[in-house]
Amino acid sequence: MVSTFLKTTINEFCLHKVGNKIADEGYKISLSTITIEQNLKELLIHYFVTPFKSDEHYNFFHSSDLNLNEVYSYTSKILDNPSSLYEQSINLAKHLYEQSTHPKIKGGEFYVVYFKDCIVDGKTMDAVGLFKSENKDTFLKVYSSGDGFEIESEKGININKLDKGCLIFNTEKENGYLVSVVDNTNKGAEAKYWTEDFLHVRPRKDEFYHTQNVLSLCKNFVSQALPKEHKVNKAEQAILMNKSVDALKSGSIDMENFAKEVFAKPEIIDSFNKYKDVYQQERDIELSDNFEVSSQALKKKGTGTMTTIKLDKNFDINIHSGEQYIERGFDKERNMYYYQLFFKEEK
Repeated sequence: MVSTFLKTTINEFCLHKVGNKIADEGYKISLSTITIEQNLKELLIHYFVTPFKSDEHYNFFHSSDLNLNEVYSYTSKILDNPSSLYEQSINLAKHLYEQSTHPKIKGGEFYVVYFKDCIVDGKTMDAVGLFKSENKDTFLKVYSSGDGFEIESEKGININKLDKGCLIFNTEKENGYLVSVVDNTNKGAEAKYWTEDFLHVRPRKDEFYHTQNVLSLCKNFVSQALPKEHKVNKAEQAILMNKSVDALKSGSIDMENFAKEVFAKPEIIDSFNKYKDVYQQERDIELSDNFEVSSQALKKKGTGTMTTIKLDKNFDINIHSGEQYIERGFDKERNMYYYQLFFKEEK
């Protein structure tokens, strides 16, 4: 899914201040939209959309009725009628405040932006952007003064560091829209409030979704669920994971053939297929039997996956392939395990 913003324009947006509810910081609603001067448009577009580089996408959802998802409902009204931007931005700000109940959540500026002419997979469409800036950087101002210079510091927003963002593209409305999400600040328990509590989104079931889930499935199966009689050491685990990644590099996956190519032995294939069913039920995910592979998901999730063996604090072995050239043994005199590696050339 390729998104471009070379021809995207914004003419106005809404800006409100949203604090931490548990700290009783309240929220401040602006009296009107902000009209953007020409020299600021490119800077703001850069600030708002540059962080969205991933092919990982989401959909709004609700357990009973999609229309009960507040952000879906409010942004739908904006996309259907852009003149309602200000009215719905107030609803969105109030909803965000209601979800800001973790003590570590920082207050900040909340932007609601209407984008015209975004291009997604060659199709032109509008989008609504929701953004929150929580952190301020210190900037130095240097200016001439008489025969010398003076310097001052000032707090401000770094346009190269978006804290939180969400782009809702005007497509796939019936499925909860095509949604991209960024959260560069929260990594702890409070991180869920932006994606889960406020936006209430879940991964879109596309190539990225299936690719990363198959990689995680293989990792868990190889490390935890292999039949006892087929348990393998770390080197063999790395080799199986490399086989999984190599199989995914074919570009198009049939899960039946994938299992045969990676695991080879009928009894392991059967165990893998049974584990796949359990894995999907436990994690409430759906894996397609046939899908196109996302190269970005493969690069993000596949590289380095269980392919490095750490030996005490002395050595790391990176295994890419060549299972026939590595042997594991036990030295009785040293009472230690060892690996033998066979190679033709040292680089």
